[in-house]
Amino acid sequence: MSQSFSTSIKNRLLASLPREEYERLQPYLEPVFLDFKRELYQPNVPLDFVYFPLEGVFSLLSLSSEGELIEVATVGNEGMVGLPVFLGVRQIPGMAMCQVPGNALRMRAEDLQTQVSRDSSLYDVLHRYTQALFNFISQSALCNRLHLIEQRCCRWLLLTRDRVDTDQFPLTHEFLSQMLGVRRAGVSEVASRLQNAGFISYRYGKITILDRAGLEATSCECYELIKAEFERLIGGNNMN
Repeated sequence: MSQSFSTSIKNRLLASLPREEYERLQPYLEPVFLDFKRELYQPNVPLDFVYFPLEGVFSLLSLSSEGELIEVATVGNEGMVGLPVFLGVRQIPGMAMCQVPGNALRMRAEDLQTQVSRDSSLYDVLHRYTQALFNFISQSALCNRLHLIEQRCCRWLLLTRDRVDTDQFPLTHEFLSQMLGVRRAGVSEVASRLQNAGFISYRYGKITILDRAGLEATSCECYELIKAEFERLIGGNNMN
């Protein structure tokens, strides 16, 4: 198998492919920019595209019968939005939404299904990514049940920072509270404590991470466990 060319592609799944396989898929990959709150999928509506993020972060959301949205996982440049298509499913009860704007490569769902053969490298890496995302969702469920809001908030901020590869990104208290499944007042209180500790700065809807080590020390162990599983199964070093 030819050596991958990770230095030239920002998405880690695509970067892991042999050059000839990426070049074969390239005509099916369309560059798109996805802005804040852009809905990629809606409940029980056929999925027309899959997305390979180059920048930005995307939330996978579950919807309650009362219409409340809860985040179950996030996807950045380590993964793909639209994994159900790879698994043979074209519609799901959940949603996908852009939480941090950025560029991505999108592929038509039918092209993914026809181009990813069982003997391809992308078929193999998407299987490993499926396991990594399953581990992420499982660990997040445990974290949301057992750990403090402050610890969960630090985990979320660190994972988001790793995906965007910059210390500053847009974020509102309202959106973070929705993602963590807690009241906005609780998130505002935690954000104020983190800011007073000098770990972050928050102004005009933007978060700036000032002390990564402080966030890591305050976060629960879930951050390191999730990061380690992605590195073990996907490889690469983009999640710093």
